[in-house]
Amino acid sequence: MAAEQMADRGDGPGQVPPARPLDSIDRDILRILQTDGRASVRAVAERVHVSRANAYARINRLVEDGVIRGFSARVNHERAGQGASAYITLKIVQNSWRTVREQLQALPGATHIALVSGDFDVLLLVHTPDNRALRELVLTRIQAIPEVLSTRTLLVFEETDLGPRPDRTTELT
Repeated sequence: MAAEQMADRGDGPGQVPPARPLDSIDRDILRILQTDGRASVRAVAERVHVSRANAYARINRLVEDGVIRGFSARVNHERAGQGASAYITLKIVQNSWRTVREQLQALPGATHIALVSGDFDVLLLVHTPDNRALRELVLTRIQAIPEVLSTRTLLVFEETDLGPRPDRTTELT
């Protein structure tokens, strides 16, 4: 269960169980799974030099603690028929984040939502089949949310996925 889901679950008034410290084996497991989320427990165990039972227990603990939020495929959105991408900035009514977040999560093509500081409150990344679908999403769905005060749409002309790769290490401290 994701840490954010745990916080919303109500393990006490806004409390999330404290994170357990990660050791070097945990960090190695995370690097392996970030690079290849389909790696078998056996392969992970062999690469970090622990038993399969130990690797399995560690992976489960990382999931339970919310360190690993899930396993997914990195998608080439254009090749998957989602040729239009945009970052949409939103200004929202103060203290309406949870309500707005729930509505944005339900939008087709929404892939990333962040509450941010600065000139706007929310940054939303969407992928749609084309500009017409993008326009409809912004004008009829997002701007219809009562707590949304204004939006600005930034079209993405080209993007590069900087996801984990074997040739580039990601620091996990």
